[in-house]
Amino acid sequence: MSDDLKKGRIVIVGASLAGLRAAEALREEGFTGSLTVVGDEPHAPYDRPPLSKQVLLGQATADTTGLPVRRDPDAEWRLGVRATGVDLLAKRVLLEDGESLPYDRLLIATGTRARPWPDAEEAALDGVFTLRTREDAGGLAERLAAGPERVLVIGGGFTGSEIASACRELGLAVSVTERGPAPLVGALGGTLSKLAAVMQRNHGVDLRTGVTVTALNGNGAFTGAQLSDGSRVDADVCVVALGAIRNVEWLAESGLAAGPRGIACDAGCRAFNMYGIVTDDVFVAGDVSRFPHPLFGYQMLSLEHWGNAVEQAGVAAHNMVSPGPLRRPHLSIPSFWSTQFGLNIKSVGVPTYSDHVVIAQGSLEARRLAMVYGYQGRVTAAVTVDMAKSLDYYRHLIETAAAFPPPPGAADRAIAADIPVPSLVPDPSGLSHGPTVALTGHLPDRRLTVV
Repeated sequence: MSDDLKKGRIVIVGASLAGLRAAEALREEGFTGSLTVVGDEPHAPYDRPPLSKQVLLGQATADTTGLPVRRDPDAEWRLGVRATGVDLLAKRVLLEDGESLPYDRLLIATGTRARPWPDAEEAALDGVFTLRTREDAGGLAERLAAGPERVLVIGGGFTGSEIASACRELGLAVSVTERGPAPLVGALGGTLSKLAAVMQRNHGVDLRTGVTVTALNGNGAFTGAQLSDGSRVDADVCVVALGAIRNVEWLAESGLAAGPRGIACDAGCRAFNMYGIVTDDVFVAGDVSRFPHPLFGYQMLSLEHWGNAVEQAGVAAHNMVSPGPLRRPHLSIPSFWSTQFGLNIKSVGVPTYSDHVVIAQGSLEARRLAMVYGYQGRVTAAVTVDMAKSLDYYRHLIETAAAFPPPPGAADRAIAADIPVPSLVPDPSGLSHGPTVALTGHLPDRRLTVV
């Protein structure tokens, strides 16, 4: 049986990071059959994090962000063609050009796209951008290099904050609007987001929190925006950074458990059908997946992290060519990093799965710290600001479900004598940016407030 799994036909839908790494891993695992990779963009797989950093700063061009190929996956690449459906019974992937691809096993790695501005007419104004693709980044970089009077960034999540940081580095005036109380609050909770707000203002960002943009103005070209508090921002470039939408619409008729939070799968990356029954020949990896994690109460996690896409692609590939008893679970701890306004922010675990936080090292004033998150007496996450060396220690605390708060003298220096304070994880519906890690069950704090 296991030799049969190394043969046959595998189709991967999604030609970005997870799709490429899965294709390579399949060959490394000894798969000798036919491999087809379908992607809706015309480009070979490329890296997205540099698009909001180096490309905007002019340190790299959008067409130089191709992902290194670790080994030739010897695949047939069907690029620039969109998949429009899956027939689970006939085991075929349907393409928009009318063709269909037969498969023995299928990997869905269609990722996410930028959430567009809701008003199509306003979104079409010259000077209004989202940032997700190479073309987006190239067009925006060109516009920023031309020296606009002011840039408006709508949304204070990681992407919006990194774009604002790049604008300030280029010496451009920038305004950021965020519906929630502070930037990054959806990802990091209330305490750390206060530091993010201070850093933005200290770097000259015109930060407006607790407001929404009600309209984009312009006659052909973008000239500014109306805000919900009645004020107006005059700007000639607008970047809409309202988070991501998971690319699942093409699966609406497939019978798979696909929804706004992604495609549900088990810890071995096998997709569930709409009745919660696990399939045996359809697998999921990367940003489009939702999977259960034992360290976080078996809640389903949706992640938008580079490292997760790579690790999950490897697990999915292994399980696609291995018999049941040899299959591995995807249990890696979510981790993430961002550089903005001169700060290096690194996160491990799930900060939103918390009821309390404690500053374990450093301080907010020093702008150098390690913050540990806990839920019901267990360590569930840690975020460091300019203190990345400590992160491995906290990762170990999460993996071993260590008691929260962590004991004094932890890591490599005396621990700050801080007392745990509520983590203030906001209700995501009140934000214009979402968390980069979402627990798709309840948010712990929400239940506690009710109690």
